[in-house]
Amino acid sequence: MPMLKETKRLADRALSATDGHPAEISIQSADSALTRFANNEIHQNVAQYDTTISIRVGVNRRWGIASTNDFSDQALEKTATEALEIAKAIPDSNRYAKLLPAQPYALVAGYDVDTAEHGPMQRAAAVRTILDRASSEGLAAAGAYKVEIRGRTVANSEGLFAHHIGTTAELMAVAMDDDSSGHARQISSQVQDINPDVVADEAVSKALAGRNPKDLPAADYEVVLEEFAVSDMLDFLGYAGFGGLSVEEGRSFMSGKLGTAIAGPNITIWDDPLDHQGIPRPFDAEGMPAHRVDLVKAGVAVSPVHDRVTAAKVGAESTGHALPPQYPIGPLPTNMFLGPGNTPKKTLITSTKRGLLINRFWYTRVVHPLTMHMTGTTRDGTFLIEDGEITSAVRNLRFTESYLAALNQVEMISAETKLVRDFFSVNRVPALKIQSWHFTGS
Repeated sequence: MPMLKETKRLADRALSATDGHPAEISIQSADSALTRFANNEIHQNVAQYDTTISIRVGVNRRWGIASTNDFSDQALEKTATEALEIAKAIPDSNRYAKLLPAQPYALVAGYDVDTAEHGPMQRAAAVRTILDRASSEGLAAAGAYKVEIRGRTVANSEGLFAHHIGTTAELMAVAMDDDSSGHARQISSQVQDINPDVVADEAVSKALAGRNPKDLPAADYEVVLEEFAVSDMLDFLGYAGFGGLSVEEGRSFMSGKLGTAIAGPNITIWDDPLDHQGIPRPFDAEGMPAHRVDLVKAGVAVSPVHDRVTAAKVGAESTGHALPPQYPIGPLPTNMFLGPGNTPKKTLITSTKRGLLINRFWYTRVVHPLTMHMTGTTRDGTFLIEDGEITSAVRNLRFTESYLAALNQVEMISAETKLVRDFFSVNRVPALKIQSWHFTGS
């Protein structure tokens, strides 16, 4: 992993290869190690390291970009030339933004030495805890334990220089029987937060409780969504509607609705890349300092996240949520939080007359982005609740439901929260009790 001085020298060399043109340098490094297991055995232990440098060169109102992981002077000059030729060949862009000048950044302690040095024997010991627990119950366990160091540097010809290195550790397990499965996962920037005993107990207990599932007819049921299912809701809300570009283009559920209620008054959602309860980062892909953005406050749509281009369109300021320029989907929230309640999680279950406890969703897809109707299935732990008690396992069910409509029917929110990595974002979320959820079949 290149350190600060080494990265600064590399950025300066890349800038010198651009022959005085407006230029931006982005350096991304990943040093990751993975222990993967299945059928109660570790079957793969791998490590990978790579650093990529992207050079973006501007001509008039056009930006060209090219990348390489060869850091020789010849390679940097060739990459800069390719970026310049691309900029000359493409048409003018209505999404052009000038380079950002030097910026101040908040101090973010996202790097943990113990995590960075967490080796294969330590990962194997954690995995062994899961394998022993599963095998003792006649279950087969599968999953992965990943430790990663990620670095990002942004520099440009206007004098901006931003550099950050962060760590993550993530342990995931699925325990399986012939007719049931249970899932558990933990993620943190600090490996000492990962507890393999808790992961093992969650996955195994759900698989054991899920044996002999019964069929349940398609209908509307009251549901208690555990944190993994709630995180899926936030993840897709962020992807489909909390970004400035989707709002600008009229394809977001927030388009034309800022300042109006879109969820229940007990729902507050925000994005905060600086919060150490998530996976912190001090700046975005443009080098813009990150800060908290209130997305939904007491049910009212407040603001999407912005990069400098989408912010300029509406006369706002960038919120520090730009993605790398090779991603054309615009800014997205990547560190979301759903405000917790003051109810113990177990009370969500004991207060339910007849409903379903759902561990997580699977294969969820957007049906209609303006209403956030989604379709998907339950997975790895679906249970029937009757008179406040879990009475039986249920076969997985398919649903079609509006995530927004569901957030207007939240009866209870747990006081406990969990950090969950999803496809687009990392989210800290509570569990939710929701009045009605529409299931279409098993």
